[in-house]
Amino acid sequence: MVNCNLINLSSGQKEMLDRGLVLPVMEMFYSIQGEGYNTGKAAFFIRIGGCDVGCHWCDVKESWDANLHPLTSVEDIVNQVNLYPAKALVITGGEPLMYNLDNLCAKLKENNVRLFLETSGTYPLSGSFDWICLSPKTQQNPRKDMLQLADELKVIVYDEEDFQWAEQNIHLVKEKCHLYLQPEWSRYQKMLPSIVDFILKNPRWMISLQSHKFMSIP
Repeated sequence: MVNCNLINLSSGQKEMLDRGLVLPVMEMFYSIQGEGYNTGKAAFFIRIGGCDVGCHWCDVKESWDANLHPLTSVEDIVNQVNLYPAKALVITGGEPLMYNLDNLCAKLKENNVRLFLETSGTYPLSGSFDWICLSPKTQQNPRKDMLQLADELKVIVYDEEDFQWAEQNIHLVKEKCHLYLQPEWSRYQKMLPSIVDFILKNPRWMISLQSHKFMSIP
C-alpha cells in the first residue's frame, strides 16, 4: 500500500494510486534547476503533494496535504514532459517516495527522459533514477539504505545546529556523494557567513544557493 494521507478515495482510485497509475500532482512546470549539483540545467518539474516530515521553515507547506491536489494520470504527466525540449524530469514534493513511482519512471525511460529525484529519504525507493538528491531532515531521520543511494546530499542550514546534523550524515553516504550546504531562504543572509566559514574549514562540502529565487523563476 502507498504511504499517504489521501482520504475519501474510491476503491478504484486507491488501486490506481497503489499501482502508480496516478499521482496527486500539486504543480508541473518547465524551468531551470536552481539548486545543488545540477544548477543551471533546464528541466521539467513535477511537484507531488503529500509530506509527513513537516519542516517548520518549508516554503511549500501547501504541498503537505495530498488531498488538496488532483490525482493526475501518468500518461498525462508523460505527455506534458514530452512537450518540452529538455529531456529531463525533476520529481520533487512534498515527499514523492510516499508513492509508487515505478510506472512513471518506466514510461519516461521509454521516452529517453533523464530522471532526477529530490527526497528526504524517509521512504524506500521506488522507480529508477539517474540522479538522487537526498535532503535529510532532523524531524525524521532518513533511511540508511537511501543515504547509500544518494548522488547528492543537500543539508538545509537554518541555524548553527544544522552543521552538526550535516556532519552526522556525511558518514552515512557513499564516498563519491556530492555534499552541499544550502541556507534556508528566509535566513540566507544570516547563515551565509557561517556556511562559508564552515566550508573553508571542511572543504569536502560545497555551497548551494536557491538561484531560481534570485532569478524570480519557478
